[in-house]
This record gives sequence, C-alpha cells and structure tokens, in this order.
Amino acid sequence: MILKDEQATARFGASLAAPARAGDVIVLSGPLGVGKTALARGFLAARGHRGEVPSPSFAIVQPYEELEPPVWHVDLYRIDDPSELDELGLDSTVDAVLLVEWPERAGENAWAEALRLNLDFAEAGARSLTAKVPPSWEGRWPPR
Repeated sequence: MILKDEQATARFGASLAAPARAGDVIVLSGPLGVGKTALARGFLAARGHRGEVPSPSFAIVQPYEELEPPVWHVDLYRIDDPSELDELGLDSTVDAVLLVEWPERAGENAWAEALRLNLDFAEAGARSLTAKVPPSWEGRWPPR
C-alpha cells in the first residue's frame, strides 16, 4: 500500500483504531523519520485522544489510560538489550492496545501474534506500507 504523505499515514493509523481491541499489539517498523509516530497519532486521535501526542522516544512508554480500551504507545529506539523490557511493565497491558515503535529492539520473538506494519520511504515523499497480519486480525484486516 502506498501512503502519499504524512496526512495519509495518519489517516491509515486512524483506520486501525476502530478494529483494534484490548490485548492487541500493533508493531511499527521502519527507518527513522518514516512516519511511525504519525501513524500512532492518527490512531490515538481516532480513539478519542484530544491532545498532544509526543513521540515517546525519551519517555519510552506513553500510556493513554483515559481511552477505552487504554492505549500504550511505546518507542523502543533507546533500548539496547531486550532484557531492559522487563523494567517497562509491558506485561501489564493485557487490557490495553499496545502500539510499539522499533519492535526489533525487543528481539525477534517478541509479540509473535502482533499485527506487524512496516513503513518505508517511497518516491515523491510517499511511504510504502506492508503488513504481516496474524490470525487474530482475520475479519478486521484490511481496516475500512
């Protein structure tokens, strides 16, 4: 799928909000600056968040507990070793939707049943999006 610009990336994120449910993990991979946070911002706005959505690069975990279900936006860019994940409390998110940027920092076996989205740079400022869709998203993918 080709996303023509940042606004299209945010709109795609918004389209994921309705079918997402508690316990879902959506991982966002791609190079620095490709639009992972823009996608997350669209998702959060569509879930009802009405405020700033900072990149969680420095906080690492940014919970949005006021949403139903809650959404945890996680950026693992600064994680050097998968063992550091134990300190983040991500195992307590079973009643939340987890959006994870830079999931590869968690190790290749992390979140095996996640919806895996990969963004990459395309021509003329566009982004290409590819997805690995787990069985748990059957009937919910592609988002409408």
